[in-house]
Amino acid sequence: MIRKLSVIGIVIWIVLVAWPAVAQQKIIQVETQTTRDQHSTTVLYKKILDDKSVYPEWSLNGVDCMSTKEGLVISGKNNVIQLNKYYSLGERLVRYQVKFSPDAKAVFQSSAGDLKFVVDVPKQTVHIASNPAIWRRMVINPDNDYLVEIQRNYQRTIISLINLLTGEQHDIEVNSDGSGGVGVGAVSEEKYMLHHWDYYCLGLLEGSSVTIKQVIVQALETDLKLLIYGDSQTQPEGYFPAKDFHLAWTQLIMQRVKGNAISSGRGGCTIQEVLERIKNELPYLKPKYVMVTIGTNGGNTEENLSELVEYIIAQGAIPILNNIPANERGGHLQHNPLIEKIRKKYSINGCRFDIATSMNREAKEVDKSTMWHEDYTAINNWGHIFHHPNVKGSRLMFLQTLIDIPEIYE
Repeated sequence: MIRKLSVIGIVIWIVLVAWPAVAQQKIIQVETQTTRDQHSTTVLYKKILDDKSVYPEWSLNGVDCMSTKEGLVISGKNNVIQLNKYYSLGERLVRYQVKFSPDAKAVFQSSAGDLKFVVDVPKQTVHIASNPAIWRRMVINPDNDYLVEIQRNYQRTIISLINLLTGEQHDIEVNSDGSGGVGVGAVSEEKYMLHHWDYYCLGLLEGSSVTIKQVIVQALETDLKLLIYGDSQTQPEGYFPAKDFHLAWTQLIMQRVKGNAISSGRGGCTIQEVLERIKNELPYLKPKYVMVTIGTNGGNTEENLSELVEYIIAQGAIPILNNIPANERGGHLQHNPLIEKIRKKYSINGCRFDIATSMNREAKEVDKSTMWHEDYTAINNWGHIFHHPNVKGSRLMFLQTLIDIPEIYE
């Protein structure tokens, strides 16, 4: 009798406890495998704007607009409308299908205003409001639809205006040139610095209307081996002199990786911004590895670093969480122990960039010879800054990856 009850008890335990646990484990495995099996794509966003669609991801910002079967007709001139999708990929483009009224002067810009492309139909001109500004005369026929395509490839920007009836295309190419350091530390003059920060915006400056029919955002590569995230240290295109840009640490890594790679850096950001924009990029690109270097601007906590790592894993990628480089404020001494704790918590790898950029490789005092010298004493009293890797620092950081994370080069 006791033996029979034991058998019955075992059956009940299997039904109530063991089987649900096994089933749940199988579900998790299936979901993970499904995530990994999904194909990557370059298309990050696509929307047809007409009277049958809704688009809550657009902020109209009080601009007078009307949804029609022809598209979203913008007539208000008090502001720009904004696509609330945060991107920072170094290789991406936005493509607008538009139609201009004969008296229209329209602007296509970034939300930060560092990039403004103006199409003036009455004057038959386009211009980029860069420093210095770039002007071109072009034939713009208001009877025809056009594609406005704004492409970013790190320091290179290409803007195209394409007539969809005739196929005629006009391109403007702009190559940014950073100053390296600042003030006494500058090695060249900054020119044409176009960051494409942070949201895509467009609007009407003068005239009756501009009609937006379709918007597409694309990455310029797919089937990635590596996707790199971070702040300004991961966006050397924002300060590196053009002649040396190929020697920036992100570029050195991507040149060595056997496969496609893109970096997604944004100057001045924290992990909160990384958490926001990674959700608009990573799920579509499906890289094998996701490398993150974040914390120089503060903001790291165990909770949000854990959230970031878990999100990357949930997308079927392998996270790599790097130590931040050494800097003059000693922030690396505060933040890197937490980063190392998170690596240990999830059994993941990372690169010790603080070793590569410190005196005697001790991960303590910054080696100023590895950083651009930014002298802000005459600008905003920040003093002398040494926390953006220069050519030497980039080389040493790249070499450190060969030691700490060689798997990304397999």
